[in-house]
Amino acid sequence: MALRTIRLQGDPVLEKHCKEVKEITPRISDLIDDMFETMYAESGVGLAAPQVGILKRIVVIDIGEGGIVLINPEILETSGEQTGYEGCLSLPGKSGVVTRPDYVKVKAFDENMEEFILEGTELMARAICHECDHLDGKMYTEMVEGDLINNEDLSSEEDA
Repeated sequence: MALRTIRLQGDPVLEKHCKEVKEITPRISDLIDDMFETMYAESGVGLAAPQVGILKRIVVIDIGEGGIVLINPEILETSGEQTGYEGCLSLPGKSGVVTRPDYVKVKAFDENMEEFILEGTELMARAICHECDHLDGKMYTEMVEGDLINNEDLSSEEDA
């Protein structure tokens, strides 16, 4: 396993549509392991392959309940809404208010290319939507309501 360099907003790779994964190769397995290691090293809850420069439809998520791999994810259903601060490893130190669905149902393949359905609410729903957006070349900043803020400002606001 190895840490990968996270691409920052402005890098053209983050604006591209990712390609479907057809089979699990040793390189894809290594990529998934590296993505988890990189996400954990950066204290993230999700990471998409384009964020490490790979245009494949692969997402890793861990909201504190164990790691999940989504290969070729397809959102089947959403409902409700939640509004809250959201950040991104590709835009460190910044956050913005984003409204997302409060419930998401997604179909994907695991690291053995076995299809499964995942349902998530709250933070899991937000993470699924955020990471799937990356696979289509979209950043959360396109959805921010108002201005981006520095995370230091957010933490001092919460302390008040």
